[in-house]
Amino acid sequence: MNPDKKIIVDELLTRVNGSPFLLVVEYTGMTVPQFSELRNRLWEGGAECHVAKNTHMKRVLAEAGMPEMDEVLSGQTAFVTGESDVCGAAKVVKNFAKEFERPAVKGGLLDGEILDEAQVAILADLPPREVLLGILLGVINQPATMLARVLNEPGASLARVVKAKHEGEA
Repeated sequence: MNPDKKIIVDELLTRVNGSPFLLVVEYTGMTVPQFSELRNRLWEGGAECHVAKNTHMKRVLAEAGMPEMDEVLSGQTAFVTGESDVCGAAKVVKNFAKEFERPAVKGGLLDGEILDEAQVAILADLPPREVLLGILLGVINQPATMLARVLNEPGASLARVVKAKHEGEA
């Protein structure tokens, strides 16, 4: 392999291995300012967008032990990776596509599993990670809260009866 190509493939491999997700978008028809704006919005959300040859990405996915994505690796494709929040990155791409009618999401990978366009759209519609964690915490805490109320009720009822009796005597 050409040494220049090896450097490119190694850099892509580092990005793919360091990211729990990979979104594949088709950027055909996007202008340079639009692509720069997309990159800036993704950067703010902790994700990056890079353009690479599809043959390089096929090699990277094979070396990383990821499933083949030959059906989506065609045409002018860009790759979105990030460190944590796939939902945030998918939301940025979806909102950007609504605004500029580009890029089109072709698919992706999440923890080694292939995602189609519809699954990426579902991820984009999820609330942010912090909100999901808050909801999860509420669900986890609810049984304990209910148990505390049930255990507290007999004592509280007794206290109300004693208080009513005391006020009745006064």
